[in-house]
Order: sequence, then C-alpha cells, then structure tokens
Amino acid sequence: SNLHTGEKMTVEYFQAGRYLPDALVAVDHLLRDFRTGDVGAIDPRLLDLLHGLGALTGSNRPYQIISGYRSPATNATLHLRSSGVASNSLHMHGQAIDIHLADVPLGTLRDAALSMRAGGVGYYATSNFVHVDCGRVRAW
Repeated sequence: SNLHTGEKMTVEYFQAGRYLPDALVAVDHLLRDFRTGDVGAIDPRLLDLLHGLGALTGSNRPYQIISGYRSPATNATLHLRSSGVASNSLHMHGQAIDIHLADVPLGTLRDAALSMRAGGVGYYATSNFVHVDCGRVRAW
C-alpha cells in the first residue's frame, strides 16, 4: 500500500514464465512520484526482489511504500535538501523503493534484504524504512 496516496493493490505480475504487461502498468501507477504524479517504468527485477524478500521474511502483510519512482525534478529537490539523496538515484530509474512491513521488525527486514545480495540496501531506522534497489550490491 502506498502510504502517501492511500492506494492499495494486490496483483500477479508474473505468470507462465513471463511478466504481465497490464499488471506492470498498474504497478507503475501505484509507485508513481506522489509529489508530481509522474509515472515511471518500474524495473520488474525490483518486483522480483520484493517478492523474494517477502518470502524470506515470512511476512503475510503488504509492503508499506514510502517512496517508489521519483521524477528527476523531485529527486533534484530532495538532493538539495539532504546529502542522503543521491543525485542520480535509482528511484529515478524505477529500480529502488523505500518500504517497511508491519509484521517484520525493521532490522530483520534489513538483514533479510542484505542476505539476498540482490542490490543495494539502506537502513533508515529513525525514518522507519528500508531502501532496497536492484543496482549493485552495497549497504549503508
């Protein structure tokens, strides 16, 4: 569920060995830049990462989404406000998402994401979210 828009979705995005285009369009809309309404293409590998992370943690709750796609304008504004926002953030490429799960402690979610070695993992305990992306393996 998108915490900023209140929208919720359950969707099967992969079936019979292929990604389902209509489902991917729905995901792109859900994960749009909530500040501008801009929609970007979400990399299906990010969805695969989330699917694996949910299975690994044993969660039966939906992801709570803090930030998915970010438009270049939004990202530039956030970058000016915080050194923690990369100027070429993977959020702008639909390859990153900031999340938490109601039934998984944040540290457990971070550790599970790290164990997958599927991309970057950022731990933001004071803001109550974990960043995951399908870029190179790294942690902060």
